[in-house]
Amino acid sequence: MMPIWLTPATPDALNALSTRTMSQHIGIEFLEVGDDYLKARMPVDERTVQPAGILHGGANVTLAETLGSVAGTLCIDPRQKMVVGLEINANHVRPTRSGFVIGVARPLHIGVTTHIWDIRISNEQDQPVCIARLTLAVLNRERASGGG
Repeated sequence: MMPIWLTPATPDALNALSTRTMSQHIGIEFLEVGDDYLKARMPVDERTVQPAGILHGGANVTLAETLGSVAGTLCIDPRQKMVVGLEINANHVRPTRSGFVIGVARPLHIGVTTHIWDIRISNEQDQPVCIARLTLAVLNRERASGGG
């Protein structure tokens, strides 16, 4: 299979881009860039749990949107285009109390003006924790920055 990425990347490069962002703050770490998927993990700890001690649904959504948005960015020319989230849907399937969750983003549709990404988040036993779908808008950089 040919890679889908227009912009080649490594986990180290993606982790470096996350410096001083929400991703770094909650411990998201990119693990793998496959030919047609992007994988990252997130700790289940005091930064990501709700008062009941289980993984916060919003943390799952943050991991899903991070994975899908970064994957979408790797599929465009970032000098001319940018992606922004239009809609995210997340089904929380199983509670998690400790360890890490691992998310994998794969494309369902990579179009000129929109992308749709499927993000599956599992626990360390490979059991599903969250299933998400992210729709991205692909914008011209000039338009997005108000430059014309």
